[in-house]
Amino acid sequence: MNDIKLAMLGSEGAGKTDSLYHKRLSIDGRQINLEIFDPCSQSGGSRCILEDPVNWADGFVVVYNISDRMSFLHARSIMRQIKEAREESCKGLVDVPVFLVGNKQDLCNARQVTEEEGRFMAQEDRCHFQEVSAAEDHLEISNLFMKLIRHVMENLKQRADRRRYSGSKSMAKLINNVFGKRRKSV
Repeated sequence: MNDIKLAMLGSEGAGKTDSLYHKRLSIDGRQINLEIFDPCSQSGGSRCILEDPVNWADGFVVVYNISDRMSFLHARSIMRQIKEAREESCKGLVDVPVFLVGNKQDLCNARQVTEEEGRFMAQEDRCHFQEVSAAEDHLEISNLFMKLIRHVMENLKQRADRRRYSGSKSMAKLINNVFGKRRKSV
């Protein structure tokens, strides 16, 4: 069974969950233990990302309210913090899956952030972008999370494959160093 941990980040009022959510589900025939954590709902500070949640998560959903310019600017700051924290961490992984989500699409008459601005930020940070209305379309939110979970599963598989490959190369080097190079039989 795979464990997948997602962090949901953004300003208060952007339409995020609160605290910690656990769910066991099956995706593509694989059993998944899913944890979704909202560290910002507990800290109250403008810099809600600490090293622990950033290093803890396998993927991120960064949410902003399309009718609130400040939440968009906060999302930009969060995206930068994710990148910086991942570059500084011992893992050095910058390719962690991140989805930028413009929420409250149903409030388009009060829009302060254009869809193009969201797409541009997502392009800059090389992440997925989508505008949604969590209040009106639960299926769209579910599909968004399924897509992110699949990206995370693929990312984790690639990392495991890289570790396995480098581990087998290291083992071959170790054997050669201890026993010498393999000699051909005559």
